Amino acid sequence: MENCIFCKIVAGEIPSPRLYEDEYMIVIRDIEPKAKLHYLCLPKTHFALLSEMDAARAEIVKHIFATIPTLEEKLGLQDGYRVIINQGENGGQTVHHLHVHLLGGEKLSDF
Repeated sequence: MENCIFCKIVAGEIPSPRLYEDEYMIVIRDIEPKAKLHYLCLPKTHFALLSEMDAARAEIVKHIFATIPTLEEKLGLQDGYRVIINQGENGGQTVHHLHVHLLGGEKLSDF
């Protein structure tokens, strides 16, 4: 997508330190953290909503969720973390490129 900030980060047009990268995703720090540790898992393929998934995009999401546990120690999340995907305006999605939030590094409040 032409004006998607996450697509620009993935393409390297906007610099952001990559804490992890493979052929399907990157992991960066959130610039507006909601917890002591707050990371974003960004698929390299652009789509905004889970409802836009086809078989290929479903494999990317599956890969992201399979990779997250392998990053726990590297990201300092071994004591636990929260996984969030915001969907649409009412769900709090502010960037319309599907992404997975990882929050941890402290005891998180109930909601």
